Amino acid sequence: MRLCLSKSKNATSLYVTKSIYEHGKRSTIVVEKLGTMAELERKLNGQDPIEWAKRYIEDLNRKEKEEKLEVIVKYSPAKVIAKDEQRSFNGGYLFLQQIYHELGLNGLCNEIAKKYKFTFDLNSVLSRLLYARIIYPSSKLATYQLSAKFIEQPAFELQHIYRALEVIAAETDYIQSSLYTNSLKRSKRNVGVLYYDCTNYFFEIKQEDGLKQYGVSKEHRPNPIVQMGLFMDGDGIPLAFNINKGNTNEQVTLRPLEERILSDFNLSRFIVCTDAGLASVDNRRFNDRGNRAFITTQSIKKLKSHLKAWALDPKEWISSIDGKIHDISKLDEGKDKDTVFYKQRWIKENGLEQKLIVTYSIKYHDYQQTVRNSQIERAQKLIKGNTVKLKKCNPNDYKRFIAKTYCTADGEVARHEIYNIDTGLIAKEEAFDGFYGVCTNLEDDASAIIRINHRRWEIEECFRIMKSEFKARPVYLSRDDRIKAHFTTCFLSLVIFRFLEKKLHERYTCQEIIHGLRDMNFLEVKGNGYLPAYTRTDFTDDLHEVAGFRTDYQIVSSSQMKKIFRLTKS
Repeated sequence: MRLCLSKSKNATSLYVTKSIYEHGKRSTIVVEKLGTMAELERKLNGQDPIEWAKRYIEDLNRKEKEEKLEVIVKYSPAKVIAKDEQRSFNGGYLFLQQIYHELGLNGLCNEIAKKYKFTFDLNSVLSRLLYARIIYPSSKLATYQLSAKFIEQPAFELQHIYRALEVIAAETDYIQSSLYTNSLKRSKRNVGVLYYDCTNYFFEIKQEDGLKQYGVSKEHRPNPIVQMGLFMDGDGIPLAFNINKGNTNEQVTLRPLEERILSDFNLSRFIVCTDAGLASVDNRRFNDRGNRAFITTQSIKKLKSHLKAWALDPKEWISSIDGKIHDISKLDEGKDKDTVFYKQRWIKENGLEQKLIVTYSIKYHDYQQTVRNSQIERAQKLIKGNTVKLKKCNPNDYKRFIAKTYCTADGEVARHEIYNIDTGLIAKEEAFDGFYGVCTNLEDDASAIIRINHRRWEIEECFRIMKSEFKARPVYLSRDDRIKAHFTTCFLSLVIFRFLEKKLHERYTCQEIIHGLRDMNFLEVKGNGYLPAYTRTDFTDDLHEVAGFRTDYQIVSSSQMKKIFRLTKS
């Protein structure tokens, strides 16, 4: 700040002014009007107004440097705000930016830029694609427009986003392996157990092309899809992914991605945990080599008859709590509701020796019954409303309980098709309520294997976050390379989000974190700083504590905000 004298015909006025920089341009604003020379002479009892003003400004500069200066801003109810001037900005991205730089993604962008020698700022493009995917999930065009909402403005044009997508797609394997290496500098990764699963994403189109093919849609939509295979580490943080054609059998997707992890990630000793859909004999054999092992869900319904009889036999079940032997047909529903019981045996099939573990719990039994009863009710309503249109349905479709006959109760041929509830199918399914099977080549204690398998829900949550919160589908891109790049940015966004979740010790839900970051808006006071326009909560307190900086002061001065920028990029 400095002293400025303004002379007019009748008086000389003294002002405190300061220089500010906006979009690389320097301008001067008035901080405070001190008064005219005559007014100050009377007020100061003969002191030199200019000398007094200089000392006053020195004191202001000292306080500003020590960040103790109170900011006084004047607003006029008669003055209209400037047209097309942005006044509100989001600062929630700063907490994502800190993790982005901790993971060295800025350095990766620089390495890639050297290789391709393009002139646009890939780091600016990629970072905004990731922050916006978490805070403002939308199309690439909307992402470009929404990037202007962040306090630090984007340093690229719309065309650069699409050019960047081509580069990101070409370097996606390098990005994934380098990201893993960089993450090890930040914290230890739990790669002793790796979880793998597949999902698919639909397109709002009707024509197949390239990666976009008709396949079995998880959402049961009649649209072309692409398939994603995802590996997640033991702490729920994504490790690697691949994108395949929508009509690819998911069982053949595990081995290529796992081989890439073995070579590019320098990993060799781990357990692969999958669901029954990925539990082919070939996949089990592949992970029955070297220092690798497998834990995979086993359908009890598909076991051989003698193994199925053993699995459903109510005797010789071990309690996971006290290790005692129980008969599950004599359990106390109140006392034993939260207990998991198990039995185990080694089996050898197709030349592969593995341990079969079967669990039973009253809670799981009740859950399966509740789900089935709800499906039966839906089937009954469909029959009652005479709106039955039976088509081939999947094993979880409620229409499977509807049976169609062409004869009356007397055995005569009916004029119309007769629909009723298939009680025989219900009885068959009820026999398996509460039972759950797992196969493994590990010799570890059964309870430890059960605990490892139980965490598979986290990879399902990863897919849910990408689909629901990050709005990764429907996909509106057409070129295969841009589709691959789109899912690379979704994957990277999920990694950053998961690390933030871990920083916060998993105290908050996904929605609470995303909405909290989205609501962290600031009103810019030109030349002075930023006024927080969000509500301070336990979430924002915890966020500031784990980040090591604060944005919840009554005003965050411009110099303080610059320090925060530097801190999040260090």
